[in-house]
Amino acid sequence: MPISLEGAPTLTVATARRIALAAQGFAAARPSTPPTRRTVLKALDSTKLLQLDSVAAVVRAHYAPLFSRIGAYDRTLLDDLAWSHSARRPRQFVEYWAHEAALLPVPDWPLMRWRMEKYRNGRWAGLSAGERDSALIDDVIGVLREFGPSTAGAVERHLELDRPRSKDHWGWNYSETKVVCEQLFASGELSVAKRVGFQRYYDLTERVLPPEVAAREVDEPDAIRELVRRAAVAHGIGTETDLRDYYRLNRKQTEPAIADLLESGELRQVRVQGWDKPAYLHADARTPRRITGAALLCPFDPLIFFRDRTERLFDFHYRIEIYTPEPKRVHGYYVFPFLLDGELVGRVDLRADRATGRLRVPGAFAEPGRDTARVAAELAGALREMADWLELDTVEVGDRGDLAAALDREVRAARALEPDTRVRA
Repeated sequence: MPISLEGAPTLTVATARRIALAAQGFAAARPSTPPTRRTVLKALDSTKLLQLDSVAAVVRAHYAPLFSRIGAYDRTLLDDLAWSHSARRPRQFVEYWAHEAALLPVPDWPLMRWRMEKYRNGRWAGLSAGERDSALIDDVIGVLREFGPSTAGAVERHLELDRPRSKDHWGWNYSETKVVCEQLFASGELSVAKRVGFQRYYDLTERVLPPEVAAREVDEPDAIRELVRRAAVAHGIGTETDLRDYYRLNRKQTEPAIADLLESGELRQVRVQGWDKPAYLHADARTPRRITGAALLCPFDPLIFFRDRTERLFDFHYRIEIYTPEPKRVHGYYVFPFLLDGELVGRVDLRADRATGRLRVPGAFAEPGRDTARVAAELAGALREMADWLELDTVEVGDRGDLAAALDREVRAARALEPDTRVRA
């Protein structure tokens, strides 16, 4: 693969940043009317996928990126696209291991067949075929064939099993039935028909996907080239490691694919000032003159989920601290970076307290050299918008962080201006 940068055009980081933001949908104006199904699909065309994660400290991870791009929207629109199907409105997204567990467009599912083959005995278990419980596998498939979409627990009840839970091959306290369901999901034999309370309801893939999609075969080199092409579109500009990370590929896969895309003219090799690796610019990437607007980004937003890229593009060091012991956390448990006019200018630790109707902000931090007064004012508005979207009554700011005091003043000032809607006798 070409690595020489001799003669390659040179871009500033600021230019690369605008390209990346435009590719991810941040150059488009927010809709002036409530977002529709079409609006959601258009935003998803920019991200290509949505990472799934079980943490619900604020809102499930797959819902947040759309809010960041199009504002307050009805989350059932995304639910319907991913977990419902009818002749009039067929399923548009399906779950699989793309960038970790993710929603991806239904037509992209066959591009993962090479991974399904790799995971034919499970994603983490590393079991040989002989170690698989073939009788239980047959029983699980039989239950799903008879009863339709079911959780692993429901399958167990149908089988009247009381199998011990084991951590031998898994980092979770899964029953043997759940392990088998996950193995069959990873191998592509099962898919996810729906989720209820974030629980997977497994079903036979042939009943979740259209027949032409379930039957389509794609050779690994062709699939990898297409995945790298999709990653390049989603990035606008990126290094080999950026393109590799989007679908969790490896270097041996991506380098030949990038070479093919360079030869076809779909990618162009460039240099970005301060980057120590070549960058690849997609032929259709836009370079807006400026990016405006504010957005809160969840930790699993596709714009920032590859932390090395986030640091290169935004000079923003970011690590999720969920698994860090509380005394050692720098910024907090579930921290949202704050995007303002195309730059990451701060971050807030957030918690949605649904029982009391509060969006809590235990900590708020500004990036060095920023206009903290403006950051606080814009962030207060973004937090109020998020609270409204999540149907929370108030925003409550704590005292951790160098931005907390200014943010609290802005939030209180905005609250004082809100009309009093309480009913008086």
